[in-house]
Amino acid sequence: MTFNWNYMFGLLGDSEFWLATWTVIKLSSLTWIISIALGFFVALAKQSDRHALNLPARGYIWLFRSVPLLVLLIFIYNLPQAIPATSMVLADPFWAGLIAMVICETAYVAEIHRGGLLSIPKGQGEAARALGLKFFGTQWRVVIPQALRVALPSLANEYISIVKLSSLVSVISLTEILMVGQRLYSQNFMVMETMAAVAFYYVLIVTVFDFLLKRLERLLDVTQRKVSWVPDNQILALATQKQAPISRPLTEDNRPALQAVRLHKAYNNVEVLGAVNLNIRPGEVVSVIGPSGSGKTTLIRLLNGLEQLDNGEIKINGQPFIYLSKQGAQKPRFVEHVEHRLNIGMVFQSFNLFPHLTVLGNLLLAPRYHRLDELDALKQQAYALLHKVGMLDHAWKYPHQLSGGQQQRVAIARALMMRPQIMLFDEPTSALDPEKVNEVLQVIEALAKEGITMVIVTHEMNFAFKVSDRIVFMEKGRVVCDDAPQVLRNGQYPRIEAFLKDVSLA
Repeated sequence: MTFNWNYMFGLLGDSEFWLATWTVIKLSSLTWIISIALGFFVALAKQSDRHALNLPARGYIWLFRSVPLLVLLIFIYNLPQAIPATSMVLADPFWAGLIAMVICETAYVAEIHRGGLLSIPKGQGEAARALGLKFFGTQWRVVIPQALRVALPSLANEYISIVKLSSLVSVISLTEILMVGQRLYSQNFMVMETMAAVAFYYVLIVTVFDFLLKRLERLLDVTQRKVSWVPDNQILALATQKQAPISRPLTEDNRPALQAVRLHKAYNNVEVLGAVNLNIRPGEVVSVIGPSGSGKTTLIRLLNGLEQLDNGEIKINGQPFIYLSKQGAQKPRFVEHVEHRLNIGMVFQSFNLFPHLTVLGNLLLAPRYHRLDELDALKQQAYALLHKVGMLDHAWKYPHQLSGGQQQRVAIARALMMRPQIMLFDEPTSALDPEKVNEVLQVIEALAKEGITMVIVTHEMNFAFKVSDRIVFMEKGRVVCDDAPQVLRNGQYPRIEAFLKDVSLA
């Protein structure tokens, strides 16, 4: 038996094959796109702490990864026998096949997404929350764009699997590539030649889409982008124009700008913070110092609502911000008035810039989300803040193209874009090389001179004693002393003197 090459090459121009190829492309592409969208919701539900979301998502993934696609196709196509109303859609093999494949693939894609979501550092969500983004805003604008880039190679591979699985849809009489081939070789018995042509069409689809998906992967990979941008005269003029104050005005009465009352926090029944009181007056700079493990970072995270307190209350301008609501014998309920969150800016130890956005994009994300102003006005404000922190020349770069000190200065500018009344700094220089520390401290010192209310957790003792109005010393989750720098220098507190014994204060 000889292989009929002429017959096989003739099939490569067969119109019925090309129509079937178009059907496979439509079916596979729609299945892939819809599954990606639905898979995100299933993945997020599976990661949720709420059992009402978590358990159904786990059950869905378990069930539809267990049921063979062939069984699901036959079941969906014959569903009108049990539910006649579904015949309006399911009578068409294309729609029946699409629905069955989407149901099946969503379970697989959800797990791919979950891997992508788990790869995103926790700090990305915390940074978004500190900027006032709600859950879906955080997912849509911060987490999903990054997770999608991570998951794209696996998603591309899943598309190839979908293309090949589409051959099973012939079982419900949808005319796709394999069915056309089966019809032909059942008539002329040229099985090898016909199957070679079938293979060609599948290889063609996979090759074209693999090329396109790799281009998309490169497009989304910000590490491959090279940016060279110098601000022109117009942008320099915008950056140097007189701007509105960088923080919103505080109340004019004698109420504290920020007040913490008997804050308590424990992890696994181990007390980390116990009965901490703190009052920050408007325009005051307070540094929090102490040995490692003393509860400094926990305190500042509680002040911003990034950790849920176990007891106590936090007020802003005398108004309740975070507290526990107790009703009768019920378990205390954590309450946060989110409208006050925009009054607090947060700068993290590890910067937590959004890596998929440029420097300018990082600054604009939250103000645009909250619709604080028109885009042109926000850009002008962003240019001015970048100029203030010495980063205007880097506005179109991505975070990975910046040094640690540069990233932290951008993080400060991003927090200031919200014009917060109070700025919180969580060890802003601890992740920096020694030579980069001063450039960040100079920015913070300049802000202190402008009268911005600040709470700074720091290990930089000279800096703390230089810029602070008060210094809070913590140890073992308690405030040991809270006094002016001059008082702490004169030896009235033996514990402070022992802590600073190896520090040469300027």
